[in-house]
Amino acid sequence: MIRLAAVLGDYYHSSEWAKQSLESALNFGKQDVQIAYCYPKQLTEVLSKQPDVVILFKENRYNPVDENVETWMTEELSLVITNYVENGGNWLAWHSGLASYPVEGSYVKMLKGSFLYHPEKQQIVHYKASEGNTVVPSSTSFEMVDEHYFVDCDKENTNVFLVSESIDGKAEAGWFHRYGEGKVCCLTPAHNKDGLLNENFLNVLRNCVNWLIIR
Repeated sequence: MIRLAAVLGDYYHSSEWAKQSLESALNFGKQDVQIAYCYPKQLTEVLSKQPDVVILFKENRYNPVDENVETWMTEELSLVITNYVENGGNWLAWHSGLASYPVEGSYVKMLKGSFLYHPEKQQIVHYKASEGNTVVPSSTSFEMVDEHYFVDCDKENTNVFLVSESIDGKAEAGWFHRYGEGKVCCLTPAHNKDGLLNENFLNVLRNCVNWLIIR
């Protein structure tokens, strides 16, 4: 049994769409996979049980449009997360799981990248695999309407497996590396329901989880 834990959804991102996407990608119900959905406040307890993979599809801000914005990622929790990965855990930072976290905090340092911005208008974004990567087939190439994430990626210290391009420019869209005894994978698509359930994207998401699971 593969045990996954997932924290999904925030003000701008539907937890239900993300759940549909994840379960579709993993053929949930047909595969020997268990998914425990949880809230940020439960993460310390969840990580103590050493799940095989943790998936974060949630930005750091609880209330991004309010005057006084509250966040949930404390440095204490960040260290719990990085210790989990260092000791053999596996982490997928997916879309908003890269957004609004402290850039000098240990969580972002573990990811070796973070969200910078996206153009206000969603556009056709083309996603293409990097040659010679070990996460997705090199033939991977598809396009869909999406938020085009532009990121700060430490390319010298990670491995880019997916790149993106739109009329707004080019950006890294997926990268991976080992961190201590564990693994980290970062994936920037997708935002809307059509993108999250796009078959080509589901294949990428499935490959990311598979890479994290395989020793």
